[in-house]
Amino acid sequence: MTETRAFVNAFCAADLPPVVKEAALFNLSTLRSQTVFRTPDGFMFGWEGCDDTAGCCFGSCTHVWNYEQATAFLFGGLALGMREVEFNYATRADGGMSFRVDLPLQHAQSWSLAAADGQMGCIMKLYRDWQLSGDSDALRLMWPKARKALEFCWLPGGWDADKDGVMEGCQHNTMDVEYYGPNPQMGIWYLGALRAMEEMARHLGEDDFADDCNRLFENGSAYIDAELFNGDYYEHDIQPASGRDAVFNMLIHSSMGAADPAEPILQLGAGCLVDQLVGQLLAHVSGLGYLTEEKNVKRTLSSIKRFNFKENMYGHFNHMRSYALNDESALLMATYPRGDRPSRPFPYYNEVMTGFEYTAAIGMLYEGDIDNGLRCIKAIRDRYDGRKRNPFDEAECGHHYARAMVSWAAVLALSGFQYSAVDQMIAFTAQSEACRHFWSTGYAWGSCALSPNGASCDVEMTVLGGEVSFAELGLTGLGSVQFDEPQALSKGDTLRCKVRA
Repeated sequence: MTETRAFVNAFCAADLPPVVKEAALFNLSTLRSQTVFRTPDGFMFGWEGCDDTAGCCFGSCTHVWNYEQATAFLFGGLALGMREVEFNYATRADGGMSFRVDLPLQHAQSWSLAAADGQMGCIMKLYRDWQLSGDSDALRLMWPKARKALEFCWLPGGWDADKDGVMEGCQHNTMDVEYYGPNPQMGIWYLGALRAMEEMARHLGEDDFADDCNRLFENGSAYIDAELFNGDYYEHDIQPASGRDAVFNMLIHSSMGAADPAEPILQLGAGCLVDQLVGQLLAHVSGLGYLTEEKNVKRTLSSIKRFNFKENMYGHFNHMRSYALNDESALLMATYPRGDRPSRPFPYYNEVMTGFEYTAAIGMLYEGDIDNGLRCIKAIRDRYDGRKRNPFDEAECGHHYARAMVSWAAVLALSGFQYSAVDQMIAFTAQSEACRHFWSTGYAWGSCALSPNGASCDVEMTVLGGEVSFAELGLTGLGSVQFDEPQALSKGDTLRCKVRA
């Protein structure tokens, strides 16, 4: 309890907007709810959320748990264990990953369906968790299946059967449908996976494979900007399959997609999708850089705010679940500002769900659009204000929904926090005024006080829990200081240094 109070006090002392503190901190309660459990072997598993008397949607669903960022930055060992389950247990010999894990673990592959976004996101998370932990031994143990998981894209009838860096195949995804043809959501997840695999392959000495990943990344990135960006946002180019026999057998769900792949229904099409840049968000969190043109990323997020944000829900038709009502503000899942809405779009397009809203809002924060990002986060917290709804329970498919823990990434975006135990580097965003950051790596946590002084900045970094090591401390936008030897800090240690431009 003492350490918990110290954690909360340090977090609340950080110079962050109150609405960001609330969104990040309150959603951590999900890790203590019935959404999450551990088995005697120490592995952590999660439902998507909780119904009143049972868990909702089993198996640590990859395309849902891809979004949350709290576990990795607060309980790194648990996050790394989830990667071990995904790759070493749930991934088949051909690289297909069951996106829901059956228990006990000898049945982990029983759910014989692969999700394009889930599988690519797991590859990106493996990179993120390796960077935070520095555990290259764990990476080597998971690498064979991780490589297979990427190569799975290239199988005949697969997501990228022509191996050009663009997903065209049948792509089951978190909208509980299957998209056909290139689209931003899956395509950018794929780009992120290619970048992550390139970096991990080079570290492991597999330069030829890394070069292949780089080539596909460059080609795919150029295609998405040239062919899918419409000047405002990225669209989905619907490309039907020739028939069911043309689709690899692990890619079609019997009841959650088009009965006839030659005439697919439940597609996104020309819609402006709220989380079309979720892969880019994880790339920013993981330090992988831009996956498509920076200017197009910024324009897309601006368009999502412009087209999808509603000041109130009066007159809004929603044929599905209602998570926002009357005078409440929210970001819609998708809109069709240019028309061309499919006759039967994906089923959730008129809904509002907080995990998706946070994804767009935090993307805005990363791109420097602070006002709009905070406006979208405030709209969520105004709905979950303790009077109308439980402030510790952001619902989606069930209570205490895991996806909402993406809200932790707002802390990372506003502090500019990056940490690599592999490269022995830690970084924050330089500030024009004195400020205090909260930081956490998944294995250590503490505070960092910045005191600008002209062309330099005094840094006071304190470790309040765990151990952290780095040889370089950087302030993005100012400069960095490199130490002769790695600074190994433990609980109670404080490092003081000066960063000069």
